[in-house]
Parts: sequence; structure tokens; C-alpha cells
Amino acid sequence: MLYLYMALLCLVHGMGEHCERYNKLAQQFNNIGILVFTHDHIGHGKSEGSRVDIKHFQFFVRDCHQHIDLMKSKYEDLPVFLFGHSMGGTIAILVAYERPSLFTNTGVLLSAPAIKASPEIATPTKLFLGKILASIWPHAPMGQLESSSMSRDPEVVKDYETDPLIFHGKIKARFAVQTLQAMERLGNGLPDIRWPFLIQHGDQDKLAEISGSRLMYETAPSEDKTLTVYEGFYHELDKEPGGDGEKTIQELLDWVLQRLPSQ
Repeated sequence: MLYLYMALLCLVHGMGEHCERYNKLAQQFNNIGILVFTHDHIGHGKSEGSRVDIKHFQFFVRDCHQHIDLMKSKYEDLPVFLFGHSMGGTIAILVAYERPSLFTNTGVLLSAPAIKASPEIATPTKLFLGKILASIWPHAPMGQLESSSMSRDPEVVKDYETDPLIFHGKIKARFAVQTLQAMERLGNGLPDIRWPFLIQHGDQDKLAEISGSRLMYETAPSEDKTLTVYEGFYHELDKEPGGDGEKTIQELLDWVLQRLPSQ
């Protein structure tokens, strides 16, 4: 069957946000022949559920699998790539762990992925107390994302702060524990990664530990792996000012084009 597109790309957004924040990125992939599909996670954006709450992190992974299966049923001959930002990177890696054959000949793109928790946050004592708190008061308020750490562009920060679809409250105890446990599972699987991947990370990122990206790059035995560290960049790499965001997007586009399976 003939298609207008050369490949599919499943885009996985981060914590507290929604998929419409990636319209520009999706359009640029569409322009080079890559059909992007995405959805708002449970409890995010326009999806149902308690805001930024989850009984089990695996629900996020499950929904991505279901969406991929749906798109593959419609475009069965097209290869699929995977893109994840921040917590979406955590989800994307877990998706690829469970179905590595889907990405062996394509790859996974990771933007400021949440791979490793801050050592100050993930101490054994804090994790133990967090699990107890999550079990008796799942919605107990904990830390909060700093909007000023998203981008060096004040307009991006302003848009983030005024976007009604973004969750601006404090992270809930159960959600925090589920996310930290997902990172632990992710860390255990790094030595088994053999699919191609590109990681982008800003060295001034205060929301996702760059040490996690370095750990994945150093640990994964994949023969096709790239880690690009952008000096001075904050968390949302594609939304950095002065053409810097375009630079990171172009790297993503070029990386995918270079790895399109032969037709």
C-alpha cells in the first residue's frame, strides 16, 4: 500500500503538560514525511482522570502501546520511531523495553529524559517515607515544578504559566512515588538497550538530571547511540530562544531521516 508518509513517530509528552504544546515540532516532522501521533496522558490536558495522578505508572506505558498498535493497524507497512520529553522520556524508554523489535531498525528520540532522580530527592529515607505517605494520603502535596526553569525564553515561561491545560499544582505523593519507581525500573534495564537512540539534554536543566542521560549513554550497549549536550540550555530544548530551539529540532529531523529503513 502506498502512503503519503515514510514513517510514523509516536510523541510522548512530559509531566503536567499536554500534547498540543508539540504542534510546531509535529508539523516539522510532517513536513519531512513523518506522520506524528500523540495523546494526552491520563490526568493530563484534555484526558479524563484526576489531574496528574496515577495508580500505576504502567498505565502510561500501556496507553502508548495501544496507540502504537492502532496506528500500525492503519499504516502497517510504515516503520515507527518514538519521541519522549522529560517524564515522556521515562515512558518512551519503558515502551521500547517491552517491544524492542519495533525500534531496532528505527530508534528512540529523548529530550531531557527523566532517567535518574536527584540524589537529594531519592534518598532511601525519603523514598521509604514517600511510600508510606502515598499509601495513606495519595494526594498529599509535595514539590512543584518551577516554570522559570522550563526555558530561557520569557515568552515560553509566560505561555506555560497561563496555559489552562497545564497542571500548575504541586506533585502528589502517589504520583511522585510511581514516577520514582518507574525510574528505578528504567535504570535496571539500561544494560539491555540495543536499539538506536538520540538523547538531547541542556547542561543547565534543573528539572531532569543530566546525569541520567549520561548514565544511559555510557551503560547502554547499543551500537548506534548519541548524546548531545547543549551548553546553557534549560529543560524544554525545542522552545529555547534565538534560534536555539530550531537547532535542537533540526538535529531530531536529521537523525530520523538518516535512519529511515530502505524502502
